[in-house]
Amino acid sequence: MGEVSPLLFLRFDKGPPKMSLTSTSANLVTLAEGDKALNHPSLEPLVTGGGALIALLLLLWITVSFNRDR
Repeated sequence: MGEVSPLLFLRFDKGPPKMSLTSTSANLVTLAEGDKALNHPSLEPLVTGGGALIALLLLLWITVSFNRDR
């Protein structure tokens, strides 16, 4: 059987963990820094943004074409 993730068995015997401004900001900074090993080299920001722009423009065109007031 495979390894079980420890996140599946979280137990809060003493209640949920307390959040403070410092711990939250530290976690957000760690998340924002990211790890360069996790970024796939083919996911260039311009390609991703361009694809999103094309998808949104296509949705806009479809919406306008079905909503013509004549």
